[in-house]
Amino acid sequence: MSDVNMNTDQLKELVQNPNDESFVMLNLLKFKKEGGRESYARYTKEANRFVEGVGAKLLFLSRPKELLSGTETWDVLMLVRYPSRQAFLSMANDSEYIKIHSFREEALERAVLYATDEITLRDILSKKSN
Repeated sequence: MSDVNMNTDQLKELVQNPNDESFVMLNLLKFKKEGGRESYARYTKEANRFVEGVGAKLLFLSRPKELLSGTETWDVLMLVRYPSRQAFLSMANDSEYIKIHSFREEALERAVLYATDEITLRDILSKKSN
């Protein structure tokens, strides 16, 4: 089961990734039963200026419904496009952003953040693998 702690090995990979193109961050969020939604609403209200400040954009927001495979249920699925990994890291390390990040931690029972690179069907079908 996932929680809200950062995967430090993967964070190091993100920091060292030379790809300077845009990427999409997949967010899967499960709110705490007591006050989770309210705390997350406060976090998003405060965090929006930092997200926009680095040129990121919300692409998709949804409420997952029927779970056809897997075992973990989620309250929110969100896709955010960042202009680069460096832009994301700039936001995440901003001292003012760090101050409001506690609202996110208060809100979530568990979360998945997955930095993703866009590919094509040809990439999937090719024999090359990463």
